Amino acid sequence: MWRLTSIARANIHTCNRFLPVSNKSIGTLSVFRFYSSSLEERYKDKLLQEAQKQGFNSIEQLKDHLKEDLESRKHKFNSIDPLKELEDYQQRTQMANNNSKNMMTKSKGPLDPNAPKVPFKTLDSFLDVTKIEDLSKQEVEFLWRARWAEKDNALCAVIPVAIYDRMMANAKNNPMFVLPLPRQSLSEDGKTAGEQGMELHYIQWQFVGPQTTHCMMTSLAEYKLHQEFARPHTTFQFHSDLVKDKGVVCMNGQVEPDTNVNVQDAQLLLLNVQRFYGAMGEETPAAKQRVQLLRDFSKGSPQFSVEKLISLSQSMES
Repeated sequence: MWRLTSIARANIHTCNRFLPVSNKSIGTLSVFRFYSSSLEERYKDKLLQEAQKQGFNSIEQLKDHLKEDLESRKHKFNSIDPLKELEDYQQRTQMANNNSKNMMTKSKGPLDPNAPKVPFKTLDSFLDVTKIEDLSKQEVEFLWRARWAEKDNALCAVIPVAIYDRMMANAKNNPMFVLPLPRQSLSEDGKTAGEQGMELHYIQWQFVGPQTTHCMMTSLAEYKLHQEFARPHTTFQFHSDLVKDKGVVCMNGQVEPDTNVNVQDAQLLLLNVQRFYGAMGEETPAAKQRVQLLRDFSKGSPQFSVEKLISLSQSMES
């Protein structure tokens, strides 16, 4: 994992909004029957006519096409909506815990849909790229960390390009995911720690520019409520301008104040982003399971499991 620097105070820039995502629709399964050889012979001319009408040269080609179509529809029929599964899980855990409201991320309301869009910031917004061309990788890293040393609720890192490329390969194919965040409820006196639970957080990648990528986070409850206008509690920006000359990617992140999410929470979520997106490779059994679970989520596979997600997120195995 890359070394992360964090500073905890409170000054915020405007966050981008989430992209709209439609839930997977399950098509109606069409039913057809295979004909016996005698029936096929009886209706051979009509079947051939139908095959040719659909662009096939023979009845066999039509039958093969129908088989493939049925298998495809079966796959769609058996797929799940991962967000619905996760929402159901979170509702069950909330009902089981009377103090669950104390554990939830505080909502600051949706983004204003009429607010003007703010241009995304590039690396040159933070460092004069032309002035650091002749600096060593170590000097660039020092300047980057110093740039954020006085910023509030900020995180920063300098990432080796090999790690970044592995993570981006999975992010481009799986731009949405959900990660659990441990939450400690308050006891009845409101002072001491009570039961521990899990709050689910929605992760979305946005490739906003040729050398700029954003990773935005909000609670799943917030996303389900406001969709594309959900307000991120944390936004990470990745800048790949120096990949060719320095072999590194600069990352900076910002945590919104007054949301029940602190810098340590954001660090834990980012750690699991690295692990589930294969930043450190997929050689170990645990690493393979994490990346496979990410892909299962994207495909809406029945193999996706909330319990497995939580287990792998808490496991110390790399």
